[in-house]
Amino acid sequence: MRYKDSMNRARRLPLLRLGLLTAAALAIHGYHFGVEDAEIFIPAASKLLHPDLFPYGTEFFLSHERFSIFAPIIAFSACLTHLSTDATVFCWYLITLFATLAASWMLAELCFDSPRARWAALLAMTVAITMPAANTGLLLMDPYLTARSFSTPLSVFALTAFLARRNLWAALATLLMAAIHPQMTAYLLLLFVALWIVGKATPIAGRRHAGASLAALLPLNFRLGPARDPYREALYARDFYFLFTWTWYDWLGLLAPLAILGWFWKAKPRGTTPAFARLCLALIPYGIVSILAAAVISSSHIFDMWARLQPLRCFHLITLVFLLFLGGVVGEYAAKISRWIFPVLCLSVAILMFAVERDIYPNSPHVEWPWMQNSPNAWVNTLLWIRHNTPRDAIFAVDSRYFKDPGVDDHGFRAISRRSELADYFKDGGAVAIFPELAVEWKQMTDATYGLNHFTAADFIRLARIYPVTWAVIHGPAPAGMDCPYQQRGYAVCRIPDAPGLAHPSAPDRNR
Repeated sequence: MRYKDSMNRARRLPLLRLGLLTAAALAIHGYHFGVEDAEIFIPAASKLLHPDLFPYGTEFFLSHERFSIFAPIIAFSACLTHLSTDATVFCWYLITLFATLAASWMLAELCFDSPRARWAALLAMTVAITMPAANTGLLLMDPYLTARSFSTPLSVFALTAFLARRNLWAALATLLMAAIHPQMTAYLLLLFVALWIVGKATPIAGRRHAGASLAALLPLNFRLGPARDPYREALYARDFYFLFTWTWYDWLGLLAPLAILGWFWKAKPRGTTPAFARLCLALIPYGIVSILAAAVISSSHIFDMWARLQPLRCFHLITLVFLLFLGGVVGEYAAKISRWIFPVLCLSVAILMFAVERDIYPNSPHVEWPWMQNSPNAWVNTLLWIRHNTPRDAIFAVDSRYFKDPGVDDHGFRAISRRSELADYFKDGGAVAIFPELAVEWKQMTDATYGLNHFTAADFIRLARIYPVTWAVIHGPAPAGMDCPYQQRGYAVCRIPDAPGLAHPSAPDRNR
């Protein structure tokens, strides 16, 4: 009954305060369009809206799209509202940011009796929502839109409903989450199993049934044996998949939250509910099992093909709940000493997180508003020029390592320019790590464009004989003999001489 009373309280969301905290989170952590993993997700939505876009190389982003309704959500929203893709993505980012804070509030309502602890938990989530989840390669909430932007609030809401024994709501949220991000849903289901076990009076039977549940979640067609090049190259470029590459402080990020959650479970801090203790207890074996699974995978190359399961992604939920609980407990006890301790601490964390964001994106605006026509980032301006001034069916050659060039700030070519390109080494390599069948094509393309910024006109002509490229982006001076209608701030956009596709160009995209 206490769980249900708490869930009923959670329904009465403090919408105004949540809206203000959403604005504060945006001001602290910023927003960036088309960066990092958005380079995989945004082109799929653009392709749905405009089927004539991306005539080449779609396998590197549509490989994810066929398992998710992320792209249809964005495309349908843009059609319904008549907003541009950029504006639609930004609106959904704000919605998912608000939803994450709202779901966090509902979980805090369920796990804390003290109103002070609840608000402290939510304030901690607001100021640190983009913190990394150990060394998993994930942030709790990205400052850009991807499928995880939807799965994160859904996972917290489903977890809250499951704890409150609102099984229908938990099932609906989990099903929707599975349609958007199946992989993160699998980790949530494992946590449900852990919660079910700790809540059973007969743990042995629970473990037996849990084993059957876990077996049902294991993927099919995963073989034993070492990865072969070129897939091995893409896989091992993601060193966070493998525990043997982790440093001592990476391990601290795994073990310290589990240890503190264990202490919370035993100590039962003031102002907490039974749901707090139950979740703390469940997260400990949940985390330990994920560490053991990762350790087994890292122990031998025979398990290479299983590394893409990334069992340590369980720590995304662990870290999120840990941050919420730590904020609530510290806020509750600090207020007994001085009412200003916790707000000053949160302000300090907010300043730190703001500084970290500026260090990651030093050449870009803190918030990349969708209506901005020009950017201080020269790379982004180049991509916007390409979007508005080149044919929709243009296929670009770009240096395969461009993602890590100074000044790029992790902005993806496809997401912003809406044009096809040959595979890039880093983001498309991430798709290859999950889908090994793309490895050979990825390796051939990335080798063909490596060092492209120093190509001659003859090199580009040779490249156009192998791949259907028609244009090139060069970071540096344009080579002699190339027609380059755009040359600004260190970048040149050039037509490739004698490229067959230039004979019948399509119209450029004049809509932002």
